[in-house]
Order: sequence, then C-alpha cells, then structure tokens
Amino acid sequence: MQKVPVSLWTLLAGMIISPISIWIGQNHHLLPVQASQQAPLVDGFFNIMFTIAVALFLVVEGTILIFLFMYRRRPGDNGDGTPVEGNLALEIFWTAVPTVIVIVLGIYSVDIYNKMGGLEPGSHPHGQMAMAATMNDGSKTVTAGIGIGGSPQTQGKPADLVVDVKGIQFAWLFNYPQTGIAAGELHVPVGADVQLNLSADDVIHSFWVPQFRLKQDALPGIPTELRFVATKPGTYPIVCAELCGGYHGSMRSQVVVHTQEDFDSWLTENQIAQKQGQPQIVAVNPANLSTPEFLAPYVNEMGVNAATLTQIKK
Repeated sequence: MQKVPVSLWTLLAGMIISPISIWIGQNHHLLPVQASQQAPLVDGFFNIMFTIAVALFLVVEGTILIFLFMYRRRPGDNGDGTPVEGNLALEIFWTAVPTVIVIVLGIYSVDIYNKMGGLEPGSHPHGQMAMAATMNDGSKTVTAGIGIGGSPQTQGKPADLVVDVKGIQFAWLFNYPQTGIAAGELHVPVGADVQLNLSADDVIHSFWVPQFRLKQDALPGIPTELRFVATKPGTYPIVCAELCGGYHGSMRSQVVVHTQEDFDSWLTENQIAQKQGQPQIVAVNPANLSTPEFLAPYVNEMGVNAATLTQIKK
C-alpha cells in the first residue's frame, strides 16, 4: 500500500481546520453587546486573534492526539524509540510562522488604534486644551497629549458634548461644563461625538465601559481624554479597571445612552432641579458665619425680619 505524502495530509488538515477556526472566531459570543462606534473595530481585531488562536490550538492538540495514537507503544515492543535530533526546516517553520503572525497583528493593531484616535489625541481644539499635560523639567516645558481622542474623521472638529470626569476613591463624578450640571452617572445622546476629560484627585483610576470597548486611565495631575460615539441606547456599567484601594471593586457607575429627545429632556430637568438647589448649602462651618447669616435659614419659621436680626447682632 502506497504511503500518503505528508504534504497531502497537511493540505487536508488545512482544509478542515481553516473553516472550523474561522467559524468559531466569528461566532464565539464571548464579547458583550457593541454600543459604540469604536466597538466593531476592536471586535474585528479580537475575532482575528481568536481565529488564529483556535487554529493553533487545533493544530497543536490535534498533532498531540495523532502522535499518541500513531506512535503508541505496541504490545511486545520493548525497543527504544527512533532517535530524532534536529530538523532545520521544522525549526525555521515554527519560528517564522509566529513571527509573521505577531508582525501582522502588530501592524493591524496600530491601524485600529489610529482609527480610534489613539496616536494623535490632541489634534482637535478641545483635546489640545483638555489633554495638555505640562511637565516642567527646569529648562523647558513639554506638552504631551494622552488618551484616545478624535478619529482621523473627527480630528480638528470640536466634540458635540464635553464632560469633565473626575475619579476619586471610590466614585466617578461627572460635570457638564456647557450646562453646569453635575451628576453621579454619565448621560449621553446616541450618535453624538462625546469627549470625556478625565482627571483624578488621589490615585490612578481607569475608566472602562466594556460595551464601548474603551478604557482610559485617569491620572492625578495629568489630564487624559476619551472620545467616543455611542450607537445603541441603553444603560451600561462604568468600571474602574485599576486597583485603586480597598473599595476598588465598588467603584462603579453607569453610562445612560439616550435618544436625542430623552437626552434633551434629561438636560432640562437637571438644569431646573440644580438651579432650584443652588441656594441650599450642603455643609458649612457655623464658626465662620455671622449671627444674621447663621439665623437666615430660620427667619420665616421664627417670624422675625431683617431688622430684628440686626438688633440681635448688636
């Protein structure tokens, strides 16, 4: 019986393994829902890596199983195995293939990062101000842009919505400078180009929304930026992905992606509510207040007027 050439077996294995690995790589359902414009870019890269990983797994584990069967010890065979030492072609092959894979993935990842705005985050007007980290070394001042900013399509354009995000142990604080709204969760309209100006007061935090496939560190003293476009209305978790202390695991918030109409309603409601609450003081030191200032909140209940307060002061 004529022996089948190794090259033919290799071709047959490739024809079987390739469609299996491609199908699994595109249908693994391991990632959460895509909710940002950047998510498909990251998922496409992940799917390619997963496809390659599945193919390598099948090749390696399949070879092990075949060898276990073909070269198993037969009954009555007490001899030594055939001595095999060195195979230049095989060594070149298993060195070249991973090298090519790593180089291709590296180039592809840089392209993805550039499309997400990671290489030139400070190239748009808001980013140049928000992300300029100034470091004085004694002789000159160096300005560095840090973060994932505008994509090549949005570079040079101001964001539709700017939100200042501050990380503290152990909470996220969101301030909308264009409207004066402060909140404990992030609200954005679907389809809007949103820019987050990140900062931290104490230690390093990391702002991560898994459904957006975006993560950016918030650094004490060094402003950073995260710019994105949400594509799917819903409520998604915001997680701190940097160990920041004993209650790091509870440092969570959420981002609510509204339709434009719902977002406008949210803005209006919060502007009204926070304007009504402006005169109210959350906490003061009574020792720093004069007698009229201390008694002012109780004037109506006490039935006195400003003249009476002045007399009390005297």
